[in-house]
Amino acid sequence: MSVDGSTPAARPAPAAPSPATKATQRPRLRLAVVGVVILGAVGFLLVKGLGSSLDYFKTVREASAQKAQLGTSTFRLEGVVEPGSVTRTSNGASFVVTQGAEGFHVINVGTPPQLFKATLPVIVVGHFASATSSTFLSNQIMVKHTSSYIAAHPNRVRAGDGTTN
Repeated sequence: MSVDGSTPAARPAPAAPSPATKATQRPRLRLAVVGVVILGAVGFLLVKGLGSSLDYFKTVREASAQKAQLGTSTFRLEGVVEPGSVTRTSNGASFVVTQGAEGFHVINVGTPPQLFKATLPVIVVGHFASATSSTFLSNQIMVKHTSSYIAAHPNRVRAGDGTTN
């Protein structure tokens, strides 16, 4: 009883939280879908980017064995510039890269690096003229520093004079 003699009014019980409605679930679902799409896109880009960078170059032997698969796609080709094969052209240089007894004629468009010469290991960037051609069309030559590279990889590439250091 209250002070004035009346019975106290019953207090209403606190309202229970209402279950989530469709309107409040939609933003969460959208956020989850966007997150999955973003993670999928990032994963795809990582796989594609890392996949192509894992094979930094093909050796002359590898490119010869995979010529049909490589076709006219652009890749990096490693070999040694054959002595006596370098010819300067008005657009760049023409030469032969070899690995052992195998080799490809390279036609390079652009200015060769200052250190470029016969007997040096090089990487050329380009593609075969056709899937059956032994001519490699290049637009970039990268010269390897023989003193350090050949010493580090003696069985991969030897200088034209047969030295490994």
